[in-house]
Amino acid sequence: MAVRILNHHIHSSIVLLALGEFGVLIGSVLAGVHLFPNGPETGTVFSAGARAAVYATALMLGLVSMGLYSTSLRVRFKSVLIRIAVGMGLGLILVILLFYFLPYLHLQPMALFAAAVMSGAGLALLRATFFWFMDESLFKQRVLVYGAGRRAVSVEDLKRRRDRRGYQVVGFVATPGDIPAIDKNRIVFPHDGLDAFVRHHNIDEIVVAMDDRRQGFPMEDFIQCRMRGVQITELVSFLERESGRVQLDVIHPSWLVFSDGFRVSAMRGATSRTTDLLVSLILLAGLWPLMLITALAIKLSEGLSAPVLYRQLRVGQHGHGFILYKFRTMRVDAEADGKARWATSNDDRITPLGRFLRRCRLDELPQFWNVLTGQMSLVGPRPERPEFVDQLTTTVPYYAERHHVKPGLTGWAQLCYPYGASEKDALEKLKFDLYYIKNHSLLFDLAIILQTIEVVLWRKGSR
Repeated sequence: MAVRILNHHIHSSIVLLALGEFGVLIGSVLAGVHLFPNGPETGTVFSAGARAAVYATALMLGLVSMGLYSTSLRVRFKSVLIRIAVGMGLGLILVILLFYFLPYLHLQPMALFAAAVMSGAGLALLRATFFWFMDESLFKQRVLVYGAGRRAVSVEDLKRRRDRRGYQVVGFVATPGDIPAIDKNRIVFPHDGLDAFVRHHNIDEIVVAMDDRRQGFPMEDFIQCRMRGVQITELVSFLERESGRVQLDVIHPSWLVFSDGFRVSAMRGATSRTTDLLVSLILLAGLWPLMLITALAIKLSEGLSAPVLYRQLRVGQHGHGFILYKFRTMRVDAEADGKARWATSNDDRITPLGRFLRRCRLDELPQFWNVLTGQMSLVGPRPERPEFVDQLTTTVPYYAERHHVKPGLTGWAQLCYPYGASEKDALEKLKFDLYYIKNHSLLFDLAIILQTIEVVLWRKGSR
């Protein structure tokens, strides 16, 4: 079962886990203050409860940045513990900074230490309990797919791509006009009527996945089920909710026209631009020494005459071109023949230093200038070269729609899909880009920015 928060679907099990861990963090601070009561926090304006809320919020941001609330997280429990430790470390750094700039939030050092120890133990125990002992079927929707043809196969494909954390398919109902594609063992036959079958099998949701709705659409049955509280969901919306992407092979243009989302407003533009400016200025103020060291490293490794920056024409919002700036990671003669090429794994055009810069994402830092000048945003689709855009627009449906928002330094597709270097990869990433364009919001952007920390630290998708 999924809960819609900030235009983004999150499984209820993840929401419950997050609330439980927030409670653990709150309780840890209250217990720490109780154990060490004779500190500077006694009698100040902020109560222990308020400090606990600040502490818990800061550490939750650290946990989010490690992808610990992502439904796509598939790592061993040992790796989860490492992510908890790193996330707590980042959160504690934020807490200490808040204490420095806002002294009235201060906690006694021993109380803070005790809270951190109890937090780590409590988070590890709760995670172990949640994943090893809790029955996730309690949170799963029982789904009946109305259709057993080619469109219904999209639901089965999710099984191969990711766990069905939010639902379980009870069966598929063959309908007139279906082109047979589902295993006959998965097909069910509601002989006593759809409403009776739904009641007997405790169905929570019906996904309409007919190949041809003009043949025998059971409107009366659907109305009866809906009146009983059963959710009726169109296939594309179901796939979007469960996979975090728009399935291009099953959508019709009318879905883009009538579906909820794709909102554009002056307020959204103003908040996005303000966020871009504030975050970029803060990061540039903190990262300029690292950028200077990177520039010097390029000069020392390739000679004083070697160019530091790489300038390349990219396609931005509404199809307008702009010059993208990056630290140069390829040889100067990488495209001496003037032909644009996708970057590949173990690309021999990349210099040894450039390979390191790409893995650590340091080559992306000059793009903050593109963000400051308004050519890019912090979050959005990856900006592509005009040569690739012209090619992909003619071969990939709806590819041009990704240019209705500014390209981004990071994005939903960059988080959910590895580095793309082919037409097939471009198609897969477009599915995530369209999901972002449809559901983007300020807090969704902030969540993506936070989770980018995980991508950088674990070197995901670099090439």
